[in-house]
Amino acid sequence: MTMISSLLRFGRRQLHTIVSTEIIKPSFPTPSHLKKYNLSVFDQSIPSSFSPLITFYPNTGVYQSSHDQMHDLKTSLSYTLTKYYPFAGRHAKTKPTYVDCNDQGAVVLEASIDSTLSDFLRTSQHEDLDQLFPYERTWRHSNHGDQDLQSDTVIPLAIKVNHFECGGVALAVSLSHKIADAYSLIHFVSHWARVCSKRETCEVPFEFDPHFISFENTKINFSETSLQQSNDCVTRSFIFPKTKINELKLKAMTAGGSGQHINNPTRVEVVTWLLYKCAVAAATKNNLGSFKPTSICLAVNLRDKMMEPLPKTSIGNFLCRLEVQTSNEMELKPELLIGELRNQKMKMHGIKNIEAAIAPLLNTSSNSKQEENQGRLDNAYICSSLCGYPAYGIDFGWGAPIKATLPGNLRKNSFILMDASKEEGIEALVCLRKQDMDILERDPELLLFADFSSS
Repeated sequence: MTMISSLLRFGRRQLHTIVSTEIIKPSFPTPSHLKKYNLSVFDQSIPSSFSPLITFYPNTGVYQSSHDQMHDLKTSLSYTLTKYYPFAGRHAKTKPTYVDCNDQGAVVLEASIDSTLSDFLRTSQHEDLDQLFPYERTWRHSNHGDQDLQSDTVIPLAIKVNHFECGGVALAVSLSHKIADAYSLIHFVSHWARVCSKRETCEVPFEFDPHFISFENTKINFSETSLQQSNDCVTRSFIFPKTKINELKLKAMTAGGSGQHINNPTRVEVVTWLLYKCAVAAATKNNLGSFKPTSICLAVNLRDKMMEPLPKTSIGNFLCRLEVQTSNEMELKPELLIGELRNQKMKMHGIKNIEAAIAPLLNTSSNSKQEENQGRLDNAYICSSLCGYPAYGIDFGWGAPIKATLPGNLRKNSFILMDASKEEGIEALVCLRKQDMDILERDPELLLFADFSSS
């Protein structure tokens, strides 16, 4: 057990104390034939980063002490890691091709916060969420005391349980993106929560069991795509209420001229369109009114898109990127942008299987293609949607979270969409340059449909 105190700023000066650090290993050893888990080409092409998720729970009086709560969390985690054995292994820090499923375990930190949960949520900035994560491990690698900094290997899974003085809890989970995408992370935490809530039997329905796909060992010959980070960026949260989204859908459907219309746009389509349109407008204004050609890239979950769908419980990175270019402001009209996004998605439904989905990546190994791909990403707006992923259904036995979100500064010029609490709409996390965000926060068209929040 370690006792480390450090002063952190959550909107005001507060004391944050690390109470304990422990390695939690699977409750049963991984069978010998599963000791090596090969990473797919998708996994290897993902930047070296971490997928983070944080959920906040009020004190419901289920536990008389945090000690009892931690006991149940650790015990259930140990059992769950038996199913998710690669998460308890280790992989190389640089260009890993496999995970050594050696059962060395996940890191669990326990911390106390000198604040009530309600005060923290009311006064904090979005970037302050980083402090609640183990070693501030959010998105990119941190240099704040991570145990694997002096090693050539990475501890894939790290968890921090933050106890507020009111008895509320923030549970922050950080998972190596080399092993799994956000869909996989939410599925894992949901599974762990189900195990914890069934304290007596540790049983969950069979359909919850993860599906790890076996891949041949392959080493791809190209550099990882980098996530462009910038010190002049800020991330802010915008809430799109359900009623406003319905109004936005109507606006998108009736905006087209000359018979061009979009039928039945989805909530994700219209929110993506509006954010992209307003972000580009802000950048144009800061560019002395000169429009700069750009593009929007969407990360799409492939599990249910292919002709041979993958099991919903497939764990790994099963993402495909689609891109729509906008060379002029006319192409930002909803019927054109949403229409082209739909066309791109339809092509994915023609992908036969996982081998066919991987094939294009194997054909981009030349340096010139890598540079071209990186250049297009650097100039693009990146959008990911986690809507429909059950983050607000993660119940460890003490009720649903009052807030589930992602921390800190995202990649420059990026949007991540999530369900808002109580299915009341969509929360959009938006990262832009500070000067562009200053304009976006005052954009009258955006504010017709979204409520701005700094946290």
